[in-house]
Amino acid sequence: MPITHRAAVLGSPIEHSLSPVLHTAGFEAAGLEGWEYSRMLCTADELPGLVRGANPSFHGFSVTMPCKFAALEFADEVTDRAREIGSANTLTRIDDTRWRADNTDCEGVVAALNELLGQTTPRRAVVVGAGGTARAVMWALRSVGCTDVTLVNRSDRSAEYADLSRGMNLRFVGFDAGLADLTSATDVVVSTVPAGAADQYAAELAHAPVFDVIYEPWPSAIATHAAANGYPTVGGLSMLAGQAYAQFEQFTGVDAPRDAMRHALLEHRRA
Repeated sequence: MPITHRAAVLGSPIEHSLSPVLHTAGFEAAGLEGWEYSRMLCTADELPGLVRGANPSFHGFSVTMPCKFAALEFADEVTDRAREIGSANTLTRIDDTRWRADNTDCEGVVAALNELLGQTTPRRAVVVGAGGTARAVMWALRSVGCTDVTLVNRSDRSAEYADLSRGMNLRFVGFDAGLADLTSATDVVVSTVPAGAADQYAAELAHAPVFDVIYEPWPSAIATHAAANGYPTVGGLSMLAGQAYAQFEQFTGVDAPRDAMRHALLEHRRA
C-alpha cells in the first residue's frame, strides 16, 4: 500500500518519542490505509522551513521541545487555548500553504485528572513548577472547575499567570512553605518539573492524589511516597495518550480509537 498521508513528530532530541507508537496504532485500528507517522529531528530555528517545505502528503505535525514556541509563532492561525497557554504542540495543515497551531497538552492533563480522580472535581490543587507544562495544567484545571491553585516554585511568576488564572484564586509559594500541611489540604498535586528536580521535597508533597507529568523513570519519587500514603497516582503516559487523541483527530478527521492507542502505548512500555 503506497503512503499517501503522513504526519510526524518534530523535536530535538526525538528518538525517545513515543508518539509514533500511539498514532500508528490509531491508523491501524481506525482502518486508515496509506497513513504513516514518523520522527523528524528538528530545532526551533529549523521548524519554519521544514514545515513550510513539507510534502503535500503531510497533514500535521506533533511538536515537542524545543519547538513549541516556534510552532506558535510560525502558524497562520492559532487556537485560543494555544495562544493563552503560550505554546503549541500541534500543527495541522489548513490548505496548501497555511497551518493552524493548537495545544492539546491541556486535553492530556484533563485525561490524566479524570483517570486519577474519576468524576470528582478538584476544587483545590497544588501545582509544582511554573514552566510551560504548568501553563497547560493551569488551563486544564480551570476548564474542569478548579477554583483554588497554589503554585510551588522558586520564584513568584504571578504576573505571567494572570490571564490563565482568571476566575481562580492563585498564589505562589516557595519550597519552604510547609508543603506537608499544604498538600494535606488539597484535592490533587500535579508535578510538572523534570525527573529528580523536586525529589528532596517528594515526601512533603505526597499527601494527596498525585499526577506527575513524567513517565521515565516511573514511579517517580513523589508518586512512590503518595502511594505509600494510600493515595492514587497517575503518570505522564496518561497525559501523552490524552494529548495524542486530539492530535489524531485533527490530522485525520476521524475519531481516535482511544482504547487501541492506549493499549499499544502500554504494551510498548512493557516490552
